[in-house]
Parts: sequence; structure tokens; C-alpha cells
Amino acid sequence: MSSPPSLLAIEIRPATAADAPEISRLANATPGAASWSGQHFLESSGGDFAVWVAVADGTIAGFLIARAAADESELLNMGVRQAFRRCKVGARLLDTAVGFARAYGATRMFLEVRGSNRTAIAFYKWAGFEESGRRKAYYGNPTEDARLLTLRIK
Repeated sequence: MSSPPSLLAIEIRPATAADAPEISRLANATPGAASWSGQHFLESSGGDFAVWVAVADGTIAGFLIARAAADESELLNMGVRQAFRRCKVGARLLDTAVGFARAYGATRMFLEVRGSNRTAIAFYKWAGFEESGRRKAYYGNPTEDARLLTLRIK
């Protein structure tokens, strides 16, 4: 792809079973995303769990998995294909997840991110998340602390 797609050409939709293998490949190729199997993605969809994909030109450009319970929501996994970064794909996916959380009555959304993932931390802070804690040795390969980020949902 020589030029990024326009924002209008990006469709956000619920993921289907047919999307699971591509989401899994994208997660495995995305630094910082949790490497889940296609089966894990399928098991995560439904009820208070939701999986969305961003599609551009017939290609899955990104995905996001979230869940909501009571007054909280958690962003569980997210990845955007390299060619679609800085095209607002992540922002559109996150907006969709915040709408989902709001519909469930959540007043805050939280997530964990590797302390070394500066790009993701900058994105989440741009989106309004604030650091609210750390989880020691949360990640493996390599062992690393997680930064806990929280977004207040209005």
C-alpha cells in the first residue's frame, strides 16, 4: 500500500469467526500486543466481551478486544497493522470500545501496557488515559513491569 487509506475507507465492525486467524497473525506480528491464538479470540467474543476489527481495502487493519463488568471496562488486547499506523485506526477502535463500555454502565476503562512500550503509552495518554499503578513482573519474555492506565468515562 503506497498511501494510507482515508478515514472514511476504514470500517469498524464486530469480528467474526472467519476473522480469528488473521487477528491472531496480526497480534503475533504486533509488538506489544498479547499473542493469542485464533481460538482465544473466538472465546473472547460475546456477552460482556467484545472483539472488533478495523477493515480497510478488504484488509484487517487492526483489532481491539475489551470487556465490561459493572462499572469497569478493560481493554484486553489491541493491535494495528504497521501500514495503517498513524491513520486513526487505533483511535477509531478505542472510540468503539469506550462506547461499548459506556453502554454497559462503565465509568472507567483500564489496561496494562509494557513499561517499555513508549508508543502505546503515548497513544493512550493522548486518548486521555492516566497512569494509575504498576504491576511488578507482569510480562514475560522478557520479564517486565506493566504500567496500569485508567480512563475516566463520562
